[in-house]
Amino acid sequence: MAAGDTMVVMRGVVKRFGDHIAVDAVDLDVRRGEKVVICGPSGSGKSTLIGCINGLVRHDAGRIVVDGIEVSHRDGTVPAVRERVGMVFQQFNLFSHLSVIDNCTLAMRVVKKLPPAQALQIAQRQLEHMRIADQAAKRPSQLSGGQQQRVAIARALCLQPALMLFDEPTSALDPEMIKEVLDAMRDLAATGMTMVVVTHEMGFARHVADRILYMEAGRIVEQAPPEQFFNHPAQQRTREFIARTLGPGGSPAGATT
Repeated sequence: MAAGDTMVVMRGVVKRFGDHIAVDAVDLDVRRGEKVVICGPSGSGKSTLIGCINGLVRHDAGRIVVDGIEVSHRDGTVPAVRERVGMVFQQFNLFSHLSVIDNCTLAMRVVKKLPPAQALQIAQRQLEHMRIADQAAKRPSQLSGGQQQRVAIARALCLQPALMLFDEPTSALDPEMIKEVLDAMRDLAATGMTMVVVTHEMGFARHVADRILYMEAGRIVEQAPPEQFFNHPAQQRTREFIARTLGPGGSPAGATT
């Protein structure tokens, strides 16, 4: 894989919390434009792993390079990395005292120093892409959970990231709201955005991912394209996980046509 084709490089990455090893010597490459889904049981290190990518979690050993910049708290490169990486969390993390449009323009005006009119134009465009532009004047509390999460995605996209990270973006939503967020993520994937997604939505993984990673105890146990992952998993632990997450009739939970 040529260096210019690689968005994320992780080599021997370790993260400890006391005596607990949350991420255990992980190696991972993510190509530009690739959609990678990370799944696995709770506590397997998935969220910690993607937190290390943008420096939200400080790794203890190993090397991480994002879009050509090494993630280093010691050398002060984390802010430069975060300018290239958008992140969407389980909770929406919107500012409750600001309108939707102000939530989206704030970072552009404060961090990127864009003129208000330009920030407004970009925010409106991203809200339209997320099909939530008609709610621009409302406060987050006036929106459904699914709408708030779409605003959170639009806000991240306003900074024009090269990479988007999603940490279980539908886990805090009621079932009827999950589809609207997954549809928005599918639309984003279709634009060619590089995406790393931690999720239990196996239907999304089957239809959108280029590669699925199964993590357990801080390690990547298996990784494969969706067809191989679901139909011919190599590891017994992966087979057991898939069996637990398959919906009725043998289709992945959350599958759509």
